Amino acid sequence: MRQPLTIIARLDKRGSGIIIPNMKQALIIIDYQNDFVDGSLGFPGAEALEERIISLIEKAKADGAEILFTQDTHGCDYMHTEEGRNLPVPHCLKGSEGWKIRGKLGEIAQQSKVFEKPTFPSAELFDYLRKDEYSKIGLCGLDTSICVIANAVMAKAAQPNAHIVFYRFASGSGDPEAEETAVRAMKRLHIEVVEHL
Repeated sequence: MRQPLTIIARLDKRGSGIIIPNMKQALIIIDYQNDFVDGSLGFPGAEALEERIISLIEKAKADGAEILFTQDTHGCDYMHTEEGRNLPVPHCLKGSEGWKIRGKLGEIAQQSKVFEKPTFPSAELFDYLRKDEYSKIGLCGLDTSICVIANAVMAKAAQPNAHIVFYRFASGSGDPEAEETAVRAMKRLHIEVVEHL
């Protein structure tokens, strides 16, 4: 006769979300690139997020989480793409200074897995997340109202039983009204919103 399976779980350090031992955790840094900080689509305050993201990475590493990055990537035909027709501002052209992951995070990204993506969510990241079982997936970065929420929903689809967390204190948007709408939408999708480290 088979013995019943016993699963021992624990609450995460915030007391929210159940972490199953031996299941993976991930922290995904979304598009913290020069063009979104102080380039063609930059906004005031974005540069201040770098140190917050680094602190979050250090904490995630201490918890054993995998560190992943996305990198918005476009070609010279950007203005002729669907995104270019709706957002006619060339940005993150592959190989340009604006395309690069910013500052110290660029150095960390060199030691991490980076998913280049031609649109808001990363299909490659979706496929990657589906390969294993995750107990927790955190996200932060830019822009909350576009690429962050798109990848948060994508992570939820890839891992429907994982605890998905959005770290608002390490994220931002050039459109505060759209950011608030995105945050409300994530809460309705059972994505935890964390305001402080």
